[in-house]
Amino acid sequence: MGSILSSLGAEVEVSGDEVLINADGVSCVEPCRDRVKEIRGGFFVIGPLLARFGEAAVALPGGCDIGSRPVDLFMRGLRALGAIVELRDGKVEARVRNGRRLVAGKFRLDYPSVGATETLMMAACLADGVTILSNVAKEPEVIDLAHFLNNSGAHIEGAGSSKIRILGQSQLHGTECTITPDRIEAGTFLLAAAITRSCINISPVFPSHISSLVHKLQTAGCRIRRSGRDSLEVSAVCENGDRVFRGFNVTTSPFPGFPTDLQPQTMALLTTCNGLSRVEESVFERRMTHVQELQKLGARIDLSGSRALIYGKEKASALVGSELTAMDLRGGAALVLAGLAAEGRTEISAAGHIYRGYEDIDRKLAGLGADIQISSSTASVLA
Repeated sequence: MGSILSSLGAEVEVSGDEVLINADGVSCVEPCRDRVKEIRGGFFVIGPLLARFGEAAVALPGGCDIGSRPVDLFMRGLRALGAIVELRDGKVEARVRNGRRLVAGKFRLDYPSVGATETLMMAACLADGVTILSNVAKEPEVIDLAHFLNNSGAHIEGAGSSKIRILGQSQLHGTECTITPDRIEAGTFLLAAAITRSCINISPVFPSHISSLVHKLQTAGCRIRRSGRDSLEVSAVCENGDRVFRGFNVTTSPFPGFPTDLQPQTMALLTTCNGLSRVEESVFERRMTHVQELQKLGARIDLSGSRALIYGKEKASALVGSELTAMDLRGGAALVLAGLAAEGRTEISAAGHIYRGYEDIDRKLAGLGADIQISSSTASVLA
């Protein structure tokens, strides 16, 4: 994302876990096409660019091939704010209709898309008047962005509910912020503890952000408790040493429902649980490519469209290491977890997908006792 901002003229400095961005020098309204095609979030700059400069041209986004993620919601939402928006030559071109600035409007999203909600919220911050967005996403990331924008001079109310009200301002200013802990990374490590039948402490994490996962893991037999204001302790060491967990059912849905971004990793866990489990993916229609890779490890999974039946094992994990390919970010993370639980060596190619969403995942897992290495071809090797 930093390279996308740099291509627009922003100064981006990274120092450890801090990022300093100076957008005073931004003058370009078309970010680097190749960079935008690498990450879905790159497309979101169309909102603030259009609001600030009155025009923008952004290539269609890339990211994981997990299903249809059209930009029609973005386009119709920007039109509701007074923009002329057209799709041509693989990019979305937008300009304000009145030649001056965006104007406030009312727009109801067909689906509570996080990306569309965030993009339209950013655009509306500089629109003339009061904008009402309804049926919006309620994810913690939306709330976090709203806090950041308000600290920058915006006036946003209702973030975290189904309706957001934005009073447009003439300009915004710089600020400082601390990003909310990544709930998907935290959830992935909770699942790593569960699939390896281990006990770990995770911090920082906001338990309310992953309550749907915590409930499922407790149903399976994990013991999870708050060990601090922003920390969780998970114990997946089963009583009597039998290492048996109960399977459970999962249907993904927008927040506060079960996150689609934790579905593949959860399925990996379910292959090691007792009984029959059901997983239904209701957000992305092609987010099941990890199934065939888990089957290579010996998992028993019947797949029909976006529904999967997972046949659990009698005792712990009967997975056996194999050579696998990460097809996408979260599916790749699922293979890492399955590799931790499998007997023998598991090698995952195309692991670059995984590192788009997990910083130093190999180092963090190794710190917890995992035997994991990175080859020169960016394939993860686990034993």
